[in-house]
Amino acid sequence: MTQEYTAGRHEVGVATAAKAPGRDRYLDLLRSLALVRVVLYHLFGWAWLTVLFPSMGVMFALAGSLMARSLNRPTLSVIRGRIRRLLPPLWAFSAVVLPLMFVGGWKLSEDPDHSGTWGLLELLNYVIPIGAPPYPWEVGFPKDLLESTWADQAVGPLWYLRAYLWFVLASPLLLWAFRRVPWATLLAPLALTAVVGTGLVTIPGELGNTVTDFAIYGSCWVLGFAHHEGVLAKVPRYLAVSGSVLVMSFALWWASGHQGPDGWDLNDIPLAQATWSFGFVVILLQYSPSWQELPGRLARWDKLVTLSNNRAVTIYLWHNLLIMATVPIIDQAYNLPFMQSDRAVAALDATDMVWMFVLVWPLIGLAILAFGWIEDLAAKRKPRLWPNGAKKGRAKKRVTAGQGS
Repeated sequence: MTQEYTAGRHEVGVATAAKAPGRDRYLDLLRSLALVRVVLYHLFGWAWLTVLFPSMGVMFALAGSLMARSLNRPTLSVIRGRIRRLLPPLWAFSAVVLPLMFVGGWKLSEDPDHSGTWGLLELLNYVIPIGAPPYPWEVGFPKDLLESTWADQAVGPLWYLRAYLWFVLASPLLLWAFRRVPWATLLAPLALTAVVGTGLVTIPGELGNTVTDFAIYGSCWVLGFAHHEGVLAKVPRYLAVSGSVLVMSFALWWASGHQGPDGWDLNDIPLAQATWSFGFVVILLQYSPSWQELPGRLARWDKLVTLSNNRAVTIYLWHNLLIMATVPIIDQAYNLPFMQSDRAVAALDATDMVWMFVLVWPLIGLAILAFGWIEDLAAKRKPRLWPNGAKKGRAKKRVTAGQGS
């Protein structure tokens, strides 16, 4: 099952304000790194990135840790809060993308994969993502600015919202089970992946995708529980790391014999993805330093880490569409007066991916300005255009200066 690039599948967590009391800046840094890795993967499509940093497993583990902490409060209020933070950003995205698909010529009634009453019901996944939302494989775009597969690339990442929602709904039961039989609860998803992710048992359709996603990343979610509950910290580090190395070695061995169309891309190899992500996350959480502030040279990235955590859902939802939006912008460069020589055209052709990388970040910044404030409304906070913590930092300095005088 291809989960990134072709289907646009990948990861991000729903985060609260990065400067809120009790935030762990180490975990926030991991979330920011995961977001950057997601953008890089969807831009360049390098399979080795899935091995270098398995963002999906990391993000589900972080979300699981936050969920375990939240469940110290009444369960229903926690679930309502998590869903509330998720849905308004999705609605904003759907309000833009769905009309564009219809304007581009998509007729749901004529779509063989989504026609009839069931197709209409599937549209509700753009409102509450309990399943996969429908979209055409090929559809037009105003003035043909984007390629015909833009809907597949733009909507594909919504699979994560479905998986996240089901993890949130299952968390009370999972946490209850973890507190009673921790190791069985932790390892059960890996065992399930060995069954449904290897072809031993095949569950057809979207239900099969949902179950497989839940199995692949379930152990990472529960690892978040183990981190919050202190269970992971009780395991001797040498034992946790050596065990993780063995699990990750198995992942690479399995991947070597079950490669998909993109070679070592672990997103095409469910059991390898599950075991590699599991071992990787164990090591990251075992060495978790629980920073209150980013130390040393990392401090220079504090504002970007804060911003990305406050706008994680916005970045995730829009990044794939914005990557494609860089193409028509670059196309305009060919019309510049100094670009009329063969040498200049060849140079731009050879560096187009670099320019896409350069351009996508300001486009993401524009998306944050245009839609990011919806995350604040969803979290019942005062809307902010650029919540990178800078204003709060200046206010803190002024208070300190006043105390010194």
